[in-house]
Amino acid sequence: MVADNTKTLADWQAKAASLSFETRAFINGEFVAATDGNTLTSINPANGSVLAEVASCDAPDAERATQAARATFDSGVWSRCHPSQRKRVLLRLADLVETHRDELALLDTLDMGKPISSSLGDLAGTVACLRYQAECIDKLYGEVAPTGDRALGLVLREPMGVVAAIVPWNFPLMMTSWKIAPALAAGNSVILKPSEKSPLSALRLAHLAQEAGIPDGVFQVLPGYGHTVGKALALSMEVDCLAFTGSTAVGKQLMQYAGQSNLKRVFLECGGKSPNIVFADCQHLDAVAQSTAEAIFHNQGEVCIAGSRLLVENSIRQDFVARVVKAAEHMQPGDPLDPNSFMGAMVDEAQYQRVLEYIRQGENEGAILKLGAKPAIPRDISSRRRFSMM
Repeated sequence: MVADNTKTLADWQAKAASLSFETRAFINGEFVAATDGNTLTSINPANGSVLAEVASCDAPDAERATQAARATFDSGVWSRCHPSQRKRVLLRLADLVETHRDELALLDTLDMGKPISSSLGDLAGTVACLRYQAECIDKLYGEVAPTGDRALGLVLREPMGVVAAIVPWNFPLMMTSWKIAPALAAGNSVILKPSEKSPLSALRLAHLAQEAGIPDGVFQVLPGYGHTVGKALALSMEVDCLAFTGSTAVGKQLMQYAGQSNLKRVFLECGGKSPNIVFADCQHLDAVAQSTAEAIFHNQGEVCIAGSRLLVENSIRQDFVARVVKAAEHMQPGDPLDPNSFMGAMVDEAQYQRVLEYIRQGENEGAILKLGAKPAIPRDISSRRRFSMM
C-alpha cells in the first residue's frame, strides 16, 4: 500500500463530503440515463449510507453502445489515426488521472470500502499502466517472417475492433486500466462494464477520457448488472473481443455466450486458490509470517490472488501458525478514510455473510479458530455497517 502522510482522517472526510458523483451512463460521447430509466443503488459499505442512484443499463443500452463503437471504429478516427496522436491522447489521460488522484481514490474507497491508502496505491498503478501502454504504441513493431526468397511474410499489429471489458469491484480503477489501456492503445473501440458494486470511478474516468480527447464512441461506460448489460455485451454480434476478471462460474457463462454469438475472442482472469508454501529450512520465519498475513488480509482479503491457502511443513506448523496469528493481530480493520487503516469495510452484506459461512464451514470441518470472527463494529449499531473482520 502507498501511504499518504500529508493528509489525515479529517482531511479525507472533508474531501469526501465535498464530492459529487456522475451517475449516468456514457454512450457515444454523452452522459445519459439508462433507456428504461432503471437505476442501481451505490452504498458506502463502511456506514450503510446511500452514495448515489446510478444508471442501470440493459440490452437496449448495450445495443446503442455497440453500434456507436462499431461505427466509430469503422470510421478510422481512432483505429487508423496516426500512432503519435493516440499516444498523446493516452498520455494526456494519464496526466489527468494523476491530477485527479485524490478524487478517484476517494470514489473507490467510498464505493467499495477499501482503505484510502490502498486506493492511492491503485491510482499509482493506474497512471503507470496508462503511460506504459501509451509508450508501447510507437515502440512495438510488426515482424518479417523467415521465408524463402519467393515469398514475403509480414506480421502486422492491428486493432481487433470493438472490445467489451467487464471488471470486478475489488480494484475498480486499476483493473479498468489493465483492460482499457492496451485495447485503446491498439486502436480499438472499448465499452467498459464496471461492477455494479463500484461504478463511480469508471464514470468519472469517462469525463477525463473526454477531456483528454478520446473521440466519441471510442470509450463508453455502461454501469449495470452482469446478467443484464454484461450478458448483452457478451452476446452482441458487434463485439469482437471480451475481457473479463471475476469468478470462474461467470467466466464459463461468458465463454458460452461468445460461442452462441460470433465466437468472439475471450480473455479471462478467473478466481482460484493461491498457496503460500513454507518449508522448515526457511531462514526468516517472522518475515514470511508477516508476508503471509498481508497476502490474505490485504484489501480485506478481497484480492484475486490472495494467499488463501497455506502449506507448511509439519515440523514447523504450530510455530509458524502462531507467528502468522501474531502478525495478523496488528492488521485490524478501521475507517477506510483513515490513512493508517490496514483494512477497511467489506464491499457488501453478501460478501460479509460469505466470510462468516467460510468460518463456520472451517469449524465444522475441524479447524480451530485462532483469531477474530467478530464484527469490528457491533451489528446491532447498524445492520448495514460492515467493517471487515478477522
